[in-house]
Amino acid sequence: MSDFDITSKEIDGMAPHGTKVGLLRVLGPAHVWALGVGIVLVGEYMGWNFAVGKGGAFAALIACWFAGLLYTCVAMIDSEVTSTVAAAGGQYTQAKHIVGPLMAFNVGLYLVFAYTMLEAANAITVGFLIDTVAVMSGHEGLDQRPFIVLAIMFLAWLNYRGVLATLTFSLVITAIAFSAIIILFLATSPVFGGDVLRHEALMTDLPYGWLGVLAAMHFGLWYYLGIEGTTQAAEEVRSPARALPFGTLAGIMTLLIAATLTWYVCVGLMPWEYLGQAGVPLFDAARMSGSTGLMVLLGIGTLFATLASANGCINDASRAWFAMGRDHYLPSWFGAVHPVYRTPYRSIIFLVPIALIFALGAPLDQVITFSILSGLLEYTFMPINVILFRRKWPLHAIKRGYEHPFHPIPAIVLLSLCGVAYFAVFLGYGTQLVAMIAFYITVSLWFHFWRYRFVRRAAQFTMPWPRPQGY
Repeated sequence: MSDFDITSKEIDGMAPHGTKVGLLRVLGPAHVWALGVGIVLVGEYMGWNFAVGKGGAFAALIACWFAGLLYTCVAMIDSEVTSTVAAAGGQYTQAKHIVGPLMAFNVGLYLVFAYTMLEAANAITVGFLIDTVAVMSGHEGLDQRPFIVLAIMFLAWLNYRGVLATLTFSLVITAIAFSAIIILFLATSPVFGGDVLRHEALMTDLPYGWLGVLAAMHFGLWYYLGIEGTTQAAEEVRSPARALPFGTLAGIMTLLIAATLTWYVCVGLMPWEYLGQAGVPLFDAARMSGSTGLMVLLGIGTLFATLASANGCINDASRAWFAMGRDHYLPSWFGAVHPVYRTPYRSIIFLVPIALIFALGAPLDQVITFSILSGLLEYTFMPINVILFRRKWPLHAIKRGYEHPFHPIPAIVLLSLCGVAYFAVFLGYGTQLVAMIAFYITVSLWFHFWRYRFVRRAAQFTMPWPRPQGY
C-alpha cells in the first residue's frame, strides 16, 4: 500500500464519533517558557564544564557569553517567524514554507537528532547521578542502565498521555531546578554573607592560550542548546502570536542569568582541572560548600533538570517527526494523533529505542557533540530563513506577533558565530563533524531521489499568507 492509500483515520486519528482530531491547543506562555528552559537548564547542571577543561575557567566564561549572544539571535529570529508559522514542526515547518522541501527535510532531521541525542545525554546523567549518590552512601558498583531505561520509558509514557500534563510537570520541576541555582548562589556569595568561594586562589590565566578559548566554544553552546525547541509547541498553544515570543524571550533571559551564576559559583569552589571533567558540576559545587542542605537541594535540582530536559526533548523530537510524517516527508504512519490523548503517539514510541541505543552505548561527550552538531546545522539555516522570510513577506505583508529589531544584523551575527563554532568543534571532534555532514548528505540524496515522490506538493503550503513578493 502506498502512502496515498493510507486513510485519514490512520493519519489524523479519529474521535469517538468519526471526526478527525488534531493536537490540542491548551498551552500558555508559562508552558512555552517551561519547554524552552526545561530542555536547556540541564546544560547548567552538566556538560558546560567540559569548556573549562578545554581552556580554563576564563575561557569557559567567554564561551558562555559567546554562546549567549548566538542563542539570543536564535531566540529573536525564532520568535518572529514562529509567531506567524503556527504549526507543529517548528523550524522544519518554517523551512517548508519559506525555503523548500529539501531544506525542510534536512532541518527536520537536525531537530530530531539534536533532541534525541540531548535526551540520551540526560538519561546518562540520571544514571551517573544515582550512581554518585549510591557511592556516597557506601554502595559501589551500582548498575546505571536500569535507571537510564526507566527515566526514558517513564517520560515517554508521560508524553504519550497528554501535552498539558507533560509540560505542567516540566514547569514545576524546571522552576525548582532554577530556584536551586539561585539558592546556591545566594548561600555561597560573599554579597550575602557566604565565605566559601575562593576565586582568587582557584582562578588562573588561560592555560592553553586563545586556542583554548576557541576550543571551549564547542561546549559553551551546551548552556543554551534547545531553547529553540519552544517553536515545537506552535500548534498546541492557545495564542501563538503572544505565547511563543513571550515564552522564548523570557526563556533566553532566564538562561543567561542561570549560566552566569553557574559559572561564578562552580569556578569559585573547584579547581579548573577537576571542574573540567566533573560529571555533575553543580552537585559537586554544593558538596564542596560543606552544606548538607545545599547538597540535597542541588542533587534534587540536577535530577529535576535532567528529567525536565529529557521530557521536553521527547516532546519536541516527536512533534518534528510527526510533522514530517503528516506531510509525507516520512511514512505518513508517523503522522497519527491519538484519538483520546491527542498526542503524536506513534512518533513518541518510535523514537524511544533510538534514544536508548545512544544512552546505553555511547559516552556522554560524544552524545553531547552529536546533539551540538545537529543544532549548529539547524542554526546555520535560520539566518537564510529569516532573510528570505523578510524578503518574500515584508513587515507590511503579514501581521507578526513579534518583529525582531535591527534586521538583518542578528542574522549576520548568528551566521558568523556559527562559523566560529564549526571551527571550534572541528578542533576537537573533526571526525564526528565530517561523519555527521556525510550522513546528512546521504539522507538528502535518499529524500531527493526516492522519498520526494510521495510528498504532496500542492498541500505543503498551509499558512494563510499572500503570494510572496516578486513571485
